[in-house]
Amino acid sequence: MKTELRGSSATSISLQNPSLFNDPDESSLKGCLGSLDGACIEKLLLHCASALEQNDGTLAQQVMWVLNNVASLVGDPNQRLTSWFLRALISRASKVCPAATDFDGSGTIRRRQMSVTELAVYVDLIPWHRFGFCASNSAIFKAIEGYSKVHILDFSITHCMQWPTLIDALAKRPEGPPSLRITVPSCRPPVPPFLNVSCEEVGLRLSNFAKFKDVPFEFNVIDDDPSCFPSPETIPQESSHEFHFESLLNHLTPSMLNLRDDEALVINCQNWLRYLSNTDQKGNVVQDSSSLRDAFLRTVKFLNPCILVVVDEDSDLSAPSLSSRITTCFNYLWIPFDSLETFLPKDSRQRVEYESDIGQKIENIISFEGLQRIERLETGIEVAQRMKNAGFSSVPFCEDTIGEVRSLLEQHASGWGMKREEDDHMVVLTWKGHNSVFATAWVPGDLQD
Repeated sequence: MKTELRGSSATSISLQNPSLFNDPDESSLKGCLGSLDGACIEKLLLHCASALEQNDGTLAQQVMWVLNNVASLVGDPNQRLTSWFLRALISRASKVCPAATDFDGSGTIRRRQMSVTELAVYVDLIPWHRFGFCASNSAIFKAIEGYSKVHILDFSITHCMQWPTLIDALAKRPEGPPSLRITVPSCRPPVPPFLNVSCEEVGLRLSNFAKFKDVPFEFNVIDDDPSCFPSPETIPQESSHEFHFESLLNHLTPSMLNLRDDEALVINCQNWLRYLSNTDQKGNVVQDSSSLRDAFLRTVKFLNPCILVVVDEDSDLSAPSLSSRITTCFNYLWIPFDSLETFLPKDSRQRVEYESDIGQKIENIISFEGLQRIERLETGIEVAQRMKNAGFSSVPFCEDTIGEVRSLLEQHASGWGMKREEDDHMVVLTWKGHNSVFATAWVPGDLQD
């Protein structure tokens, strides 16, 4: 007898033996069937991970059968989150236990491409991105006071959605707006959100907006090998998570970037550092000069920016242990699923699509290893230590910035909050007291007052 298991509309496997945990050691898990308790779901996920790490495909199928009785893409936050973990475990099982199971993890990852208008709605849905935009823009605005020319190197995944607000603020400067240059790389990590227009089209739209605001504006794209970013429409799973960043480092020189002595240089890193490898050649996570992440920080420090802002998700998802990643990921990515529950119906298309993008992240964290596992988050504290090791000094956010962030959060559900980490001058977005996103500002150590 075979029982079909569906982790999502795009994935199905067959369970050759749906009999449930006959081994006495597994008796404690029998009570989880049908339960929606987060702790019980986490226990099941870890049990499945252990089975996969021991190449026990039969036990892995049994645990997945239980998870499938909990999972639902249109259920409560725990059920919805479980659906995406189940999909990720199915994908991993198809790789590590192909001979012992009937898992089918083949296929393609469908990439949803948004219009600019849809992207604006996407980043406004919850303050996950706007928090970083707000804190960064306010810190940048203060750092470039008195400058008549400003150059921003923008390393982010949200297609310049941050900059209209800053352009609007610069247009209102009492002394008049500076001339503004924004430079972006042509190559970005192959992760959501995806846009249905090119970098050049984004630059043209920003240019038109800046012209409307009477802000002198220039937009540049760092030419790089376009093959490092495959077409987002349909990407084979085997290649969808490869992101070769090394070649871009060669373009980050004063001459290649056409840096000018009379410009204030700003470097903006929004959800970017995590996609630069933080391991050495042996695959060990390192906090020294041997990783690509540290090479990037050394390179941008040499450019001598007046400020470098770093914003990212505040969680450690770079552990080599699958069980550790599952525990951290489950307890962290519960946050956006829970927050969406507060204002969107269960069958909302917006909600399902937003969660699908998070699901792709879960799949990368759980299903892939080596170079294909590009989601390698570090906590804000870990990033702060890496910045210090690279020779940067943190600078505090001023009270005006704190006030702007608080005003932003008042526009969203009451569960969102903010706290300050004084040791590293960090501000942190929270949901029901749980850290979500951190923002920090830095200067090269020799520039600190």
